[in-house]
Amino acid sequence: MTTTPFWVSAFLDFTESSFERGVVFWAEVTGSRVSPRRGDEGEFATLVPPDGDDHLRVQRLRTGHSGLHLDLHVPDPRAAADRAVGLGATEVADWGYVVMSSPAGLTFCFVGHRASRRSSPVAWPGGRSAVDQVCLDIGPAAYDAELDFWRAVTDFSPTPTSSPEFRRLDGPGPLRFLLQRLDDEQAPRFHLDLSADDRAAEVARHRALGATHVAEGRGWTVLADPGGTRYCVTDREPAPAAS
Repeated sequence: MTTTPFWVSAFLDFTESSFERGVVFWAEVTGSRVSPRRGDEGEFATLVPPDGDDHLRVQRLRTGHSGLHLDLHVPDPRAAADRAVGLGATEVADWGYVVMSSPAGLTFCFVGHRASRRSSPVAWPGGRSAVDQVCLDIGPAAYDAELDFWRAVTDFSPTPTSSPEFRRLDGPGPLRFLLQRLDDEQAPRFHLDLSADDRAAEVARHRALGATHVAEGRGWTVLADPGGTRYCVTDREPAPAAS
């Protein structure tokens, strides 16, 4: 289908004051090279992995708060946007790439950039790690409708999890989806998850690079990057690159 995503990228959005620190931090965390800046004001860049195609990008915001949004790579962004509106999304703008808002208010874009080669986990003295999951944190009232929307708009396959508050959607690219039903009503948000061979060593590495410890969970540690955006390091084993 011309509307089915073949790749997913995450955009790390930083305020003006946190952009430079945030870019350096995530480049060091992922072992990536920062591409030349692009955009009218040099507000965009890509984190280029040592191998494979990129799936992490950065943006300097003019207004608002640091956070995260997604790019869904599709053969036909215009057709995908029209279909998404029929599924309950709202179109925000069409600049060649189409900016959308999900039924619960999560920002994402349809883009046509080609990508297909999944990168390898990066090896560190404490093991390997990879940014390989995006978690959608959604309050109870909107959760079921948002789950139905993302299943439909991506055509990704649902897979079971061990906890009833989570649902997983697996697609062809490096970033799989994990939808989390929150205990209370909050504004929906995205956050990134990393898999790691040694979570304690990986967390220590991130903190040395400038991350802040936030909380401990059942098999994960919540951290905040220099821009204040939260993410998790998990006990999941990093998957090898796709052949």
